[in-house]
Amino acid sequence: MRNYGLLLLAVLLLVACSKGEKAVEKKPSKRERAFRAEVMLKTTPVKDQGASSLCWVYAMLATIETEHIMRGDSVNLSPDFVARAFLREQYMERCMAKKLMDDNPEAEVTTRGTMPMLVKLIQTYGLTHYDAYHRRKDCNYNVLCRKLNQETATNLRLHQFTDVQNSIEKQLDEAIGPAPRFVFMLGAEYTPIEFAHSVCRADEYVAMTSFTHHPFGQRFPLEIADNRYHDVFLNVPMDSLVMVMDSLLRSGHPVCWEGDTSEPGFQWKKGVATLGQRKTAVTQEERQQGFENHTTTDDHCMAVVGIARDKRGKKFYVMKNSWGAANAFGGFIFVSEDYVRLKTIAIMVPESLK
Repeated sequence: MRNYGLLLLAVLLLVACSKGEKAVEKKPSKRERAFRAEVMLKTTPVKDQGASSLCWVYAMLATIETEHIMRGDSVNLSPDFVARAFLREQYMERCMAKKLMDDNPEAEVTTRGTMPMLVKLIQTYGLTHYDAYHRRKDCNYNVLCRKLNQETATNLRLHQFTDVQNSIEKQLDEAIGPAPRFVFMLGAEYTPIEFAHSVCRADEYVAMTSFTHHPFGQRFPLEIADNRYHDVFLNVPMDSLVMVMDSLLRSGHPVCWEGDTSEPGFQWKKGVATLGQRKTAVTQEERQQGFENHTTTDDHCMAVVGIARDKRGKKFYVMKNSWGAANAFGGFIFVSEDYVRLKTIAIMVPESLK
């Protein structure tokens, strides 16, 4: 994200120093006209998850990227390397674990997941930077998942381990592209595992949520369908969750957000998400009711990288999305505080700073 004050100063200096040119004033952008930024962290370029449900991968990697950038250590990470590892893992499970398939025949290869899964996957399988590995232009993850599901439901379950392994590697090479064996960065060579461990420790982030069907202050496996690894979330009151987000953002640390984007007030093209002309404050009981009656659902993940105010002084969180840059704010969306209070499923934050 640009620091607009510094950017404006740089533009004026460059223009003033240009031979024979007259300094001109930079016009404020649409985002600057609509919102006043209180906090705006630096980010890598906005990416596009395409035809997939990999928002949890993109959002958590975007959070890790911004965390490093704010420390002065720039990284741009590969979602497709993680997606490949996740698909391979599921394919191997379905092909080799017959009892697993018999006990749960409806389990399918998918790109759906949750934020904590990203950390576990990169610790297990590694990671590369973005330039080292990204999917082919014609890669469609939904089509690939359907193909893998069809095959694992038939004769591939009967093959030997090496046959299954060779089959999935070949298919992933053809669909996504061959994965690199080494990562080269700043004159050093890493294995993907070494690189992953250098950008994120296994215990670096903690998942937090806020629901009353479990005691506050305790951790529990959040009951959402995509929590494949049964990850536990620290349960805190809603006010505490918001305080943690604000404190981290104002201290230069991003937050990964997972929540409901199905509300009519979530307007991606306009770059704004609100609860409309709401007159009352969001309550803890209202959050719980929405979770239990499924009006608050686990739809999407984004990286929270800023805090802003609209012209009336209403507070918004600036979130970096992974649907490309074709919206009013170049791939970012301003989500109101009351929307966050009501529609947040969970967040991921640095363990040592929560």
